[in-house]
Amino acid sequence: MYLTDLLLSNIENILHNGTQLILNRVYDSIGYDAIDDYILRQLVISRLTQPMSKSATIEYLKAHFDEDLHLDKIYRYMDKLYNTQQESIQKISVEHTRKILGGKIGLMFYDVTTLYFESDYGDGFREPGFSKDGKHSQPQIVLGLLVSEDGYPLSYSMFNGTQYEGHTMIPIVDDFVRRFKLDDFVLVADSGLINKKNIDFLKAQGYKYIIGARIKNANKIQADWIFSQQKIEGSFNETTVGNGRLIVGYSEKRAKKDAYNRTKGISRLEKAFRAGTISKENINKRGYNKFLVISKDVKVSIDKSNVEEDAKWDGLKGYITNTDLPAAEVYNQYSSLWQVERAFRITKGTVEMRPMFHFTPKRIEAHVCVCFVAYKVYKELERILKKNQYNLSVDKVLEIAKTITTLRIKLPKSGKTINKTMIITERQKMIEPLFSDDFWKSQFG
Repeated sequence: MYLTDLLLSNIENILHNGTQLILNRVYDSIGYDAIDDYILRQLVISRLTQPMSKSATIEYLKAHFDEDLHLDKIYRYMDKLYNTQQESIQKISVEHTRKILGGKIGLMFYDVTTLYFESDYGDGFREPGFSKDGKHSQPQIVLGLLVSEDGYPLSYSMFNGTQYEGHTMIPIVDDFVRRFKLDDFVLVADSGLINKKNIDFLKAQGYKYIIGARIKNANKIQADWIFSQQKIEGSFNETTVGNGRLIVGYSEKRAKKDAYNRTKGISRLEKAFRAGTISKENINKRGYNKFLVISKDVKVSIDKSNVEEDAKWDGLKGYITNTDLPAAEVYNQYSSLWQVERAFRITKGTVEMRPMFHFTPKRIEAHVCVCFVAYKVYKELERILKKNQYNLSVDKVLEIAKTITTLRIKLPKSGKTINKTMIITERQKMIEPLFSDDFWKSQFG
């Protein structure tokens, strides 16, 4: 009893720092420890542990990790982050990705998303536009993201909220290729990013690409060729086009999905029509509104012939490429575009990149930069868990780690302070190796 009381009386603090202990290790293993930047480290770790406003983050860091930061210092830091650390951050990320991919970056995937702001007014940079979050009336910016095979982040760039996404790809890709001297890669992008200018540029630079084809916009000769092919599950057919090879594949699963989505869309149109909410003023030709027709007396109806024409395309998907890869391999590589979509889901969900409450371009850039690093740390922890056959997601590991505390004890005789991390429950023991020096040494020799 005496020893217990003595021990308890010498506890200086109890830290809820399980997540911090793991994420610090991952952060350092990537190479970010080469950047002598205490604030960046704390902002990244808190973004993965408990994403909140900057003022709430300060309170969280103090209460859980006993870390002292001041709000005005964070804001001053964010104002200069773009000019001080962004280049180093990206270089470290790319070199680490090269290392884990065997020395080269072979595939690069590009896509865009939008990030909205809790504000009613734009300012020339944050402007209302077509929102992928459905926030069409709120100011936003457009974010372009380049990731590698397996979804490791490579580069990003921000654009005005009204920017057409097809104009975002070339600047970020070309800048990245030149800065990091890439010479053997394939760029993969969605059909929404395809236009003649982009294709011409990629060809002129000698860049290899796989891009989704807008086959429904094909000319009559191409459309007749597509419809002349047999629809066989898993089959691919190809022809030569001006931009390279047009490959068209067929999938029963896609056909069922296309038919289901069209039926659902038409059902919504019929419901809106019966409710009297469709008028000449609110009709556009986006989505399934393309099936509507307006007669001279402004009567709205659904054009059945358009519906039948659309059904011909069910199950078909096209790809444009200038590679010499087999058609099935082109399909497989294009299918990996979900890696970018997942990156957006994680950064918007777990990392909570948006909504944003910053208003100046420098602080917006700094916020996105912190989220970029946080996502890289997330992906590296995910890789380490998979490599060591942990049947746990990153989110689950962090959830468990939040229950792990560290006792900070001052020894009465020497006055020395020691830390003791408490791993007690069976659940906590599932991730105990992640707190071991030997585990981390074994990961990187």
